[in-house]
Amino acid sequence: MMRDRPHALGTPLGGSVQEMVKGSNVALADLSDEVGSVIVSLGWVSPTGEGDADVSVLLLDADGKVRSDSDFYFYNHPVAADGSVQLLGKTPTADGSEDRISFDLTAVPAEIDRIVVAASRYDEARFGELEDVRITLGDAAGEGLLRFAVDDVGAVTAVIFGELYRRGDGWKFRAVGQGYESGLAGLATDFGVDIEDDAAEDVRTEAALDAEADAQTAATPPVPAGEPGPATATTAVPAPRRPEAEAVEPAKPAARPRTAKKKVTLPRTVKKTLAENDSWKAARLFPVSVLKSDRDREMRATSVLLSVMAQVPEFSRRLTAGFGAPAGRMETFTEVTLPHGDSPRRPDGVIRVERAGKLWTALVETKTNGNALKADQVQAYMDIAARRAYEAVITLTNDVALEGSPLVDVKIDKRRKHKVALWHLSWAEVAHQAQMLIRHEGVGNAAHAWLLQELLHYLQHENSGCHGFQNMGPAWVPVRNGIDDETLCQGDARALEVVENWERLIRQVCLRLGGELGQKVLPVQRAKRGTDPNERRNRLADQLCRDGRLQAELRIDGTPGVLAVSADLRTGKLRTGIEIPAPEQGYPLSWAKRLVRRLAEAPADLHVETLVDNEIGGPRGTLEKLRPEPADLLPKDSGTGITGFRLSLLKSMGSGRGNAETGFIRSVDDAVHRFYTTVVVHLDTPATRRASSRERSAAG
Repeated sequence: MMRDRPHALGTPLGGSVQEMVKGSNVALADLSDEVGSVIVSLGWVSPTGEGDADVSVLLLDADGKVRSDSDFYFYNHPVAADGSVQLLGKTPTADGSEDRISFDLTAVPAEIDRIVVAASRYDEARFGELEDVRITLGDAAGEGLLRFAVDDVGAVTAVIFGELYRRGDGWKFRAVGQGYESGLAGLATDFGVDIEDDAAEDVRTEAALDAEADAQTAATPPVPAGEPGPATATTAVPAPRRPEAEAVEPAKPAARPRTAKKKVTLPRTVKKTLAENDSWKAARLFPVSVLKSDRDREMRATSVLLSVMAQVPEFSRRLTAGFGAPAGRMETFTEVTLPHGDSPRRPDGVIRVERAGKLWTALVETKTNGNALKADQVQAYMDIAARRAYEAVITLTNDVALEGSPLVDVKIDKRRKHKVALWHLSWAEVAHQAQMLIRHEGVGNAAHAWLLQELLHYLQHENSGCHGFQNMGPAWVPVRNGIDDETLCQGDARALEVVENWERLIRQVCLRLGGELGQKVLPVQRAKRGTDPNERRNRLADQLCRDGRLQAELRIDGTPGVLAVSADLRTGKLRTGIEIPAPEQGYPLSWAKRLVRRLAEAPADLHVETLVDNEIGGPRGTLEKLRPEPADLLPKDSGTGITGFRLSLLKSMGSGRGNAETGFIRSVDDAVHRFYTTVVVHLDTPATRRASSRERSAAG
């Protein structure tokens, strides 16, 4: 069966994933022969959908301390220059999410004796609010080796999950499960990291800016309905931490690590072009105008991507580290001919990485323009890779693979000593990684930044065929018709196909929005622990047959709530919304006025509903009507408690199944983008609310 992502765990040589208990240890070589590179995954489940944590890694010498602050890897410092450590980011699972880390153990410096793997929570949140806190470890072939469930985490804000340590020429893993009440900064300080600041410093700064913005908003009169508001930077996604024009400059590292998360800032004004008029097009390294056929698009896309990977190590490591590839010198090839019985095969590409005289090799099969993988073709490449001792086969298409639902079924001969891993990437994920590097995190030099910009322009061009998931499938129209005429029955396989494609669409929406914002954006999974992904999708398919709605939730790092998306196939309406909790202090009328002020630039048709502490619905209205009278948000009964507010926008959804202007996929993407840029971006975070409350209390 195809492994859709590196976090999918299979069966190690010992026959099953080894369950660890606190304090136990095991030699990695006893579990697998493929432990030069390993993938460590930290996971948890949030019952509310809003809880999350961030992973961190510390490289320690024989004295149990870091050699320097650069041995501390976390969200503000995710990659080691030598490739030994790379934080791969989060990926959704059936019952929550996992944060993955790639370790190239052959590249770890000889003076490093121990590697500590930890996670921390932010904004005073505690691990006791999460469920199923766990760590798993898999080898370079993607086989799961061990698992450790961290119990009794309680009220701590940071946890050491486990550690990798040297014994002779090999590595062992120890299950630790030690909690810290001092958060990430306290944990890092204990191991010798010199922390510049803590989260409270940035919270105070952000609260001061927040108060200044409130004063400016209060001084600005409301915009009458139907008239355009003043031009502001918030009409665009506040994505880049630096303007694209400056992305070519090397990032200047801070003198000491900062545990406060980096803030996304608004882009500056883009420099005016020197073109005489808007019809002129800039010269491009990778032109797309000559692409006429699917074959042309496939060959060009493969060559463009692999050539950039060979020249930009930061980018290639992001794409291959999760597949078990080591850090080393990479060469890439296209249209390679390999023997296979009577008819030689020609995979679209080959990736070869050399480190310390050893080669890691992967075959690459690409598809563009929505074309599907062919099972017999992928099977042939798996057989060739096994015979030639290649490590992996990588497929790259517009489609998004789902956990437990492979794009193609292949047979793996377990009798062969050499194991070949089968991995999948979507073009949307490739574009996401390029965006994260050039727009938010920075790359090593100007040439690398320029190459990534050209690659991103190519992938996003309408003629490239690399637009990501773009078709809801043949079941889309029959299911919509069945919902309209009430003939769709529970158990219909077509409803399951629509639910799977809806999940693919939501994952792609998360990638696109996350790439623009430079933030982690993940679909929220609320399944019970141990729920089979297919069982969960079958339940959602039955729900679709009953009420005609597709629903999803997105967790965006730094926002005060979960962004909900609902597609009502009966009415043809898309609803995007968010629930925000009421402030901890103050008076209800002040809350209502403050909310309306913050939403001064939001759409006039935004629906605002007051959430109350009883089963009766609270007051509601459009922002247009509430702007002159925020008090209309207060319940008539002054004794009714207000728990929060629900904000939502409605729009008609596209009817077509594809990604055309009138298509459903485009309408969902646009709805989420509009709701974030016009509504969510104006809301305060839990951290600023607490800081503002403390400042008001101190002032009183």
